[in-house]
Amino acid sequence: MTAPAVSISEQDADALGGDDSILMRQRRDHARLDAMMNRWLSEDLPPGELDALWLDIVQLVFSHAFAEETVLWPLLRRVSPDGEELTRQVEEEHQAINDLVARIESSPDDPRRAEWIREAFALIRQDIRDEEDELLPRLRTAYDDRKLRRIGAAWEAVRATAPTRPHPGVPRRPPGNALRGVPLSAFDRLRDLAPGSGPTARRASLAAAGAVGAGCAVVLAVRAVRRHG
Repeated sequence: MTAPAVSISEQDADALGGDDSILMRQRRDHARLDAMMNRWLSEDLPPGELDALWLDIVQLVFSHAFAEETVLWPLLRRVSPDGEELTRQVEEEHQAINDLVARIESSPDDPRRAEWIREAFALIRQDIRDEEDELLPRLRTAYDDRKLRRIGAAWEAVRATAPTRPHPGVPRRPPGNALRGVPLSAFDRLRDLAPGSGPTARRASLAAAGAVGAGCAVVLAVRAVRRHG
């Protein structure tokens, strides 16, 4: 793919619509992921801390990608002549990450686990590069600062309540991703909260509230995208 504009990684907050714009929100998540992956690869952490760090990475990767697929890529397909091709490629990257992480999660004792995690990191880094260099600059071209901030708010609402684990069978596009993925959010978040984060009833109520919030956030975000995109 040929970049249509300067990568968002090379621009400051003012050029990207301000700190609350979707472009800055994306870049902050990407930087956080990069730092966590580097820490996992470089530091000699005890097994428990290493596993906890891996879980943090997984949670951020999948909530971030779900919000992209729900809010951003439908917009990109509407405003960019090659949006269909670009988003299809990124969706394929997301699916490959999903499949690989699902294999890692289902095989905790496999001797290849560390190798698979490094492979997942390579896929995630490639996905970040494609988004920052190829896809996200097109949103900068298509929308003014105010619109980029509105998109950022919708994306953040979906990300905050999205599924946090791999679900390879969930479609990559709305409305299928919402119909299949949102009900899984409660299950994911219950797993994320357990064990040791409070009474079981409290964890269950938080998870249920998360599922309701996820459903509302996704519905509102999709409606906003269709109305204002």
